[in-house]
Amino acid sequence: MKKGLLSALLGITVAAGLLAGCSQAKTPAGAPAQEASPSAKARSLEEIKKAGTIRIGVFSDKNPFGYVDSNGKIQGYDVYFGKRIAKDLFGSEDKVEFVYVEAASRVEYLKSAKVDVILANFTVTDERKEQVDFALPYMKVALGVVSPDKALISDVSQLKDKTLIVVKGTTAETYFSQNHPEVKLLKFDEYQEAYDALADGRGDAFSTDNTEVLAWAIQNKGFTVGIESIGNLDTIAPAVQKGNTELLEWLNGEIKSLAGEQFFHQDYKETLEPVYGDEIDPENLVVEGGQV
Repeated sequence: MKKGLLSALLGITVAAGLLAGCSQAKTPAGAPAQEASPSAKARSLEEIKKAGTIRIGVFSDKNPFGYVDSNGKIQGYDVYFGKRIAKDLFGSEDKVEFVYVEAASRVEYLKSAKVDVILANFTVTDERKEQVDFALPYMKVALGVVSPDKALISDVSQLKDKTLIVVKGTTAETYFSQNHPEVKLLKFDEYQEAYDALADGRGDAFSTDNTEVLAWAIQNKGFTVGIESIGNLDTIAPAVQKGNTELLEWLNGEIKSLAGEQFFHQDYKETLEPVYGDEIDPENLVVEGGQV
């Protein structure tokens, strides 16, 4: 994917109204997320402060946003932000417990109060706003489609009667289910399962955030992001349980205050630039101060 083209795609203005020293998650890397109970009252900001730790839901298999590295440590763009939240709440980034979630479990982990905040690359949608409260955004994104070079998918029309791999609970699943019923969907719970299926030839292509499929294609020869932007250009934001107003307001204040030091540009430099190189202009992905 060419830098200029992706920059133009990601650089389109999104409406402003859209809104290592940490403790390891109790859920082992690679293990399926626990089944969430129907509902439970979320901890208030004061209760979190009294407990001395904050529980943040992240991915463990979505490189470079949330993943477990070869040394067994959780890393990524969302993780970097999670550590800073703990540092500013408690004075130490050690005071965060990262809980591994799957895409389809993010809402339920908030509803059941298994986590205080979700930072698992969570795209803001109207449907999700009915179930959780989103803070200000810190990234923008669209959908992309990656496929093998030997049978490259470069237009959505080529997916008719073919098998498209998606992860359950993602905007890709929703978009293709609603807009392209002619496309067969092969659904998985985890991102690693989806990429393994693509590499094994069990599907013709895979769709998720274009920033992620670009990163994967760079790291896996023989695959290309043939469709670089499809669907809406959206924002990604932290989420809390519906009605957890004090924690939501604290997160909004945190995001605003971090703009003064260009925190998310530094986050990009530390976690994403080593993967993307000069393929993406950070100005077309990073959001500072919640202002898109």
